[in-house]
Amino acid sequence: QVQLVESGGGLVQAGGSLRLSCAASGRTFRNSAMAWFRQAPGKEREFVAASPWSGGGGSYADSVKGRFIISRPNAKNTVDLQMNSLKPEDTAVYYCAARAGQVIYTYTAQYPYWGRGTQVTVSS
Repeated sequence: QVQLVESGGGLVQAGGSLRLSCAASGRTFRNSAMAWFRQAPGKEREFVAASPWSGGGGSYADSVKGRFIISRPNAKNTVDLQMNSLKPEDTAVYYCAARAGQVIYTYTAQYPYWGRGTQVTVSS
């Protein structure tokens, strides 16, 4: 079984920055793709960003492109999300997700492993 644990959420003013981290443990696997999703109150969980195992060629939702950066630090079973120029509409619970294989997807159904989430609140 794979366990994913997110950290780094919190409260920040609009225009500020936060960095989220996610670490995978347990039955880890090579060539895993990892992603971030978010869910705001009353809304469906939506794709934010994803990275293949190599760390290059990330994919981003249009709403965060140019502001968020996804990265895979040296330990490949981790994934970070640097969030800059935060807006109140970025407020949500952010979830880390993982799947075996190098292909990245933007749909929740493609990711069998999920963390419990970390709250990000952006005040105006």
